[in-house]
Amino acid sequence: MTSGKWLSLIGMGEDGSLPSAARHMLSEAEVIYGGARHFELVGPVSAEQRTWPSPFSDVYDHLKALRGKKVAVLATGDPQWFGIGSTLAKHFPASEMDVLPSLSAFQLAASRLGWAVQDTECLSLHGRPVETLKPSLYPSAQILALTSNSETPTRVADILTDAGFGPSRMTVLEHMGGAQERIVSGVAESWREDVADFHTLAIEVRSTPGQRFLAVTPGLSDDAFHHDGKMTKREIRAVTLSALEPHPGAVLWDIGAGCGSVGIEWLRAAPRTKAIGLEPHDERRAMADLNALELGVPQFDVRNASAPDGLDGLPTPDAIFIGGGLTTPGIVEICHKALKPGGRLVANAVTLEGEAVIQSAWTTFGGELTRLSVQRASAVGGLTGWRPLMPVTQWSFVKS
Repeated sequence: MTSGKWLSLIGMGEDGSLPSAARHMLSEAEVIYGGARHFELVGPVSAEQRTWPSPFSDVYDHLKALRGKKVAVLATGDPQWFGIGSTLAKHFPASEMDVLPSLSAFQLAASRLGWAVQDTECLSLHGRPVETLKPSLYPSAQILALTSNSETPTRVADILTDAGFGPSRMTVLEHMGGAQERIVSGVAESWREDVADFHTLAIEVRSTPGQRFLAVTPGLSDDAFHHDGKMTKREIRAVTLSALEPHPGAVLWDIGAGCGSVGIEWLRAAPRTKAIGLEPHDERRAMADLNALELGVPQFDVRNASAPDGLDGLPTPDAIFIGGGLTTPGIVEICHKALKPGGRLVANAVTLEGEAVIQSAWTTFGGELTRLSVQRASAVGGLTGWRPLMPVTQWSFVKS
């Protein structure tokens, strides 16, 4: 254990083997935290053994109360990859921790399958809605997923089949590296396998002929969403997301979220993004929640609130979209003040009153003012003609 570091985080393999450095950490520890399975694998230790509390989040206060003692935490594989390490790092500085990872489940599974990890989508469905998988579904994708229990593969098979990816090959890798290791494979549309709770799931995505998939590039078809007609239409939405510039880890405020189309596309466009939507209408908020789940971003935080009151206490945004409530007095100024330097603010208007607000904002703050007009071909009797959508005036601004 490095001098001055009291908290050790030790990743373990399924066979319970540990390097000498990890054994030394355990021999020095006064308290060891882990799951029952970890203690079975590690064998006899002299330290006090504590299993995870319920709720699990209490463990951070428990650990803080032990600061100054020698404490070890047992984890599975690489605790920094969808493991407890990332959450511990939010509560304890790196200067107080020693981390000793083992091989991750992703590395072990890739080695069994002969896959290149850099060409594989690695994600976690453990403790998360299985629908989180959906943005990773595209033809020929290779996916490795951590799972919650033995039921996860069946639920994944149903999602794949419903989405037109029924021919996809699924492989369950149980207890990798241990005496109970077993590999079971099958096809999603005919999946009927009984598997162990502790496993990693591999998916080779295959589609049915002519099957369309939902790309993460902004501009999903309007019919990909449940909506009441009052939504940011596909062409305008694509331009709006381009102006908002989603990037990994960025936070969006979606004011007047409606059915959630902009916030949902923001979340699909880049990993680790966050989006908070304000929508006071119950029916639209319900549609936004349903759309978020069906399109694979159930983390979309849609709140029963309006701006500006609903903005109090929100995390500082990297981007703000005002799609509703634009004529609320002072809303542009409040959003401008909240935005971090380098952040982007985009507002769309379809009414003269809304246009007046963003023209005033453009005069005051600068930025770009754009008029967007879209026409779609449709039947006119037995012929075809152009039908215009309502023109949209867009103001986009980058805070210096």
